[in-house]
Amino acid sequence: MILVTGATGFIGRALIRQLFETGRQVRVLIRPSRRSPRLPKGVPVEVAVVSLADDKAIQTALKDVDTIIHLAGSESQGRDAKLSAVDMRGTQNLSRAAAEAGVKRMIYISHLGASRSSGFPVFKAKGIAEEHIRRSGVPFTIIRTSLVFGPEDHFTTSLARLLQMSPFFFPFPSGERTVIQPLWVEDLASVIMWSLNNENTLNQTYEIGGSEYFTIRQILEIIMQATHRPHLLFELHPVLLRALIVTLETFVPNYPASSFWLDYVSISRTCPVDNLPDAFGLMPARFAYRLDYLKRTPWYAEFWDRAIKRISETTGKVLESIRTFRL
Repeated sequence: MILVTGATGFIGRALIRQLFETGRQVRVLIRPSRRSPRLPKGVPVEVAVVSLADDKAIQTALKDVDTIIHLAGSESQGRDAKLSAVDMRGTQNLSRAAAEAGVKRMIYISHLGASRSSGFPVFKAKGIAEEHIRRSGVPFTIIRTSLVFGPEDHFTTSLARLLQMSPFFFPFPSGERTVIQPLWVEDLASVIMWSLNNENTLNQTYEIGGSEYFTIRQILEIIMQATHRPHLLFELHPVLLRALIVTLETFVPNYPASSFWLDYVSISRTCPVDNLPDAFGLMPARFAYRLDYLKRTPWYAEFWDRAIKRISETTGKVLESIRTFRL
């Protein structure tokens, strides 16, 4: 039995489909939420609704599990992200429970640049999570990736939405020094599948990325071409852009960008393009050839739908608090 955390994310959904196609038994660990889990349609999986803060529940979810694929992270939640609770303590709890349950291996998806000493919260959290896994005693495979893209991701999809919401001009961080190496989500899922079948990957850390290097301006130009939405691009100092995004993120429900999103493009997180073919025998997909999912849909339709859901959830929490107070 394979336990997958973070299965409702865009990487998790791609992986679950590949696991199903190869006949693997899969159990997905989903954190408690009022939202319906977004799992791949038509793919039967066993579901365990468990918080990574609940040690006993984790132990129950690990029954008959021999492999864990740990994808869960909180950076996609923007200002609501709980890096300490999910990425660090959550990974510590999971890896400790895995050791106690006799799990045979653990595959963890991390980021290029992950380090306890990083000045960026996301990369620091991933670095600490890696340390917890290595110290657990469970055989591991850590895969550090460059920026992963695919349907409903938090980079290309967010950029496309922001372009749709912007009238004619679009700001991006000033400076051409940052290099981005996009990795197609299906390629990452294939790497994970290959790792499952190869014991040589045990207790190894891999760094992989796509086959091309781009600046953020080039990324934007490719996305504009794919979505048929030309804009006049202009540079804005990263400090000013971060302040703008933090402000919009605070006052606009489900704003497509976050301060963590800026961290991804603040430093170059790359590796040699030969790493993926050499380690896994896979030639990465070209970035511009995999953007068909960026369709021209009215931005306001999904924007308001998500905003209404956010307001509804907040109202429910307030009403629950009032009822509790009265009791």
